[in-house]
Amino acid sequence: SAALPPRRPHFRAHDQPLRMSSAPTTPASAAGKVRIGVLALQGSFAEHCAHVVRAGGEAVEVRKAEQLAGCHGLIIPGGESTTMANVARRWNLFEPLRDFAAKGGAVWGTCAGLIFLAERINKGEKQGGQELLGGLDVTVDRNFFGSQIDSFEAQLACKIPGDDRPFRALFIRAPAILSVGAGVEVLAEYTLPEEKRRELADKSLEKIIVAVKQANLMATSFHPEITVDTRWHVLFLEMAGKCAPYAGVKETDKEEAQRTEIKLVSPGQLPVFTDSVFAGAARKM
Repeated sequence: SAALPPRRPHFRAHDQPLRMSSAPTTPASAAGKVRIGVLALQGSFAEHCAHVVRAGGEAVEVRKAEQLAGCHGLIIPGGESTTMANVARRWNLFEPLRDFAAKGGAVWGTCAGLIFLAERINKGEKQGGQELLGGLDVTVDRNFFGSQIDSFEAQLACKIPGDDRPFRALFIRAPAILSVGAGVEVLAEYTLPEEKRRELADKSLEKIIVAVKQANLMATSFHPEITVDTRWHVLFLEMAGKCAPYAGVKETDKEEAQRTEIKLVSPGQLPVFTDSVFAGAARKM
């Protein structure tokens, strides 16, 4: 069948798309930037890559275990958690991803990525179950907020250190966190509207947890990567900057993996939205 034409994002005349160097880099670049891998199997990985650069980091698309080399942190993007799990298993990525977290790398899951990191799925699990990375001591409801047509946005108060401004959170067929373990810090909660509370069996439930942090793990139900606000990415870069670069694979193996890689998307080509205009393409810091 004929290939679909590429999407054409609309940029203002003065916006320039991000130029990513194809030259191999060392784990600690000359500029001293924090290297963040973004799992690029499916979902909003390009938007995350662009925001990592906006926040001052170095973004690496990860589709092979070798591409984790030298990364201080890893983002698991929004998308479809079962699809990502199936592709990750087929491409033998589960063990390297678990090893990355076990060796102290920072990991952040957004939306589907939150499900991927959760230890437990209480509701909404696919028939026959689905494989999870685990590690985050939370219980999630996979489709708490409903289907695609129930997607919404809200202004959230959140516990970002040193910044108490509300955050514009976009929830797209979003999961919710039903409970957390003792070692999990709650970063944001969403107050449920009356119509949503009427749908629930537990009528006393007034708020639901939508962002958490546990040691080197972070998760959000919403999608910070498709807003103009980079504060969550800045926070994650600060977390990842305290982690040693991943040494589970050799840098030379990573360079070979990059050399044979077929790029699907150039990070920064996809703009993010403000209320009425495109925020523009990412630029090198």
